[in-house]
Amino acid sequence: MRKYFLFPAAGILLFLSGCKSSGPTETKPAATAAADAVPYRPTSTIKDLMDSEVDPSADYIWDAVATVITEKGIDERFPKTAKEWQEIRRRAVTLVEATNLLIMPGRMVAHPGEKSENPGIELAPEEINAILEKDRGTFVKHALALNDAAMNVLKAIDAKDKEKILDGGAAIDEACEACHKIYWYPNDGAGKQAPSLKK
Repeated sequence: MRKYFLFPAAGILLFLSGCKSSGPTETKPAATAAADAVPYRPTSTIKDLMDSEVDPSADYIWDAVATVITEKGIDERFPKTAKEWQEIRRRAVTLVEATNLLIMPGRMVAHPGEKSENPGIELAPEEINAILEKDRGTFVKHALALNDAAMNVLKAIDAKDKEKILDGGAAIDEACEACHKIYWYPNDGAGKQAPSLKK
């Protein structure tokens, strides 16, 4: 699973209406309208984000809260100090926001000329991109499913509930695997649907 293998100052929007209104009109909130016009600069690729934000953050969460059986017995791992809780929270925030970066318009799968690290096992970047472009909605649903799972972990961290962090970590793993089976592993379920999003 873990193998992935500025805003310019928002302009002031003026809405003018005539003296005689034909009824209420719907407009986007100013913040939303300004965001739509932002010139994003997605220079990093999906592969870059997986390598630098998604994988390290998920790995940290999985390792920080775990039940490990060793020769000496059962080792219950979870944050104990304020600093440790702060660090796991940072990783959860990074993971939550990374899902938004993954679906940013204009984001490439990989840099031109990049090859699969495991040909025959993982799809090549151009093959992944072809699947993504054919049905971008499914990719977005998978990213949002990961966002849901990461948000639940963030809430559990704020509540210092290690059991819910463990459950959330498992949900993160499931969300990642569901996506990878479509876009990375050609013999492991290409074309499967995204999991339904939590309401």
